[in-house]
Amino acid sequence: MKRARKRVLVTGGAGFLGSHLCERLLAEGEEVICLDNFFTGSRDNIRHLLPHPHFEVIRHDVTQPIQLEVDEIYNLACPASPVHYQHNPVQTVRTSVHGAINVLELAKRLGARIFQASTSEVYGDPAVHPQPESYRGNVNPIGVRACYDEGKRCAETLFFDYHRQDGVDIRVARIFNTYGPRMHPNDGRVVSNFIVQALQNEPITLYGDGRQTRSFCYVDDLIEGIILLMRAPGGVTGPVNIGNPSEFTIRELAEEVTRQTASRAGFVIRPLPQDDPMQRCPDISLARALLGWQPQVPLEAGLRRTIGYFAETLGLRMPEPALPRVVAAR
Repeated sequence: MKRARKRVLVTGGAGFLGSHLCERLLAEGEEVICLDNFFTGSRDNIRHLLPHPHFEVIRHDVTQPIQLEVDEIYNLACPASPVHYQHNPVQTVRTSVHGAINVLELAKRLGARIFQASTSEVYGDPAVHPQPESYRGNVNPIGVRACYDEGKRCAETLFFDYHRQDGVDIRVARIFNTYGPRMHPNDGRVVSNFIVQALQNEPITLYGDGRQTRSFCYVDDLIEGIILLMRAPGGVTGPVNIGNPSEFTIRELAEEVTRQTASRAGFVIRPLPQDDPMQRCPDISLARALLGWQPQVPLEAGLRRTIGYFAETLGLRMPEPALPRVVAAR
């Protein structure tokens, strides 16, 4: 017997992650409504989906209530890079908090399962390494990043209070650094910054001494983790870390981008931004145990695909790699 097609709402669906999620859901036979205010999302990200008979786009700000009839909700609406979320910090908080209330009210009315895209930023500059879901974080509540960090923390609070108080079926993922095609070239995040600079043969900007670490998850792996969490049996609310536990220093990332782009422009050193964490690496034991999930795409392969995307987007030639490959930090 043929499975009934679900009607799925993806807020922030024209963004980097949202567009990949919409694409995956359509490929699996669902009917998808993409809701986006296009502040950081782009129609270019979803242009190839527009002709699909089961894809719909609604221009709408999630801070305003909306009435729809759907079976599932994925809430990905929020600017996720410092350049964008610090542009209008008050609106960033509104998006996380008012937006969460609006989608939760919708889920409550419909009896729909709802997913929240939380973030590793809820851990702040962590004093525990790697970060398990039980760690409560080290966040500056009045710093320049607090609009995003605390906004996402409050959104998690709302999700769990709606779950406890009203029985809303929730799923919460804490997403760690994710990269891949459709990243915004000027979003200020380290992978896109390094690639765009290297492709244009400009010096790569390193903040601090480059010894701070990150863990980079390719977008296809991330979307797989989100889908598995959303489809896990009842009672698996999360939060669940979704990210790549292979840890690299920022300098190692810069060296690998330099190798793959054959850039000769070198590095330029700048001061470390305020509240920028020195270490960020997920403990994914819970994702392995509950979802049977772990990332599959190594950094070298994921960067190659991402560099190819940016080279095409910027109208530049895809370079041939040059230097030895990077190894993971220990």
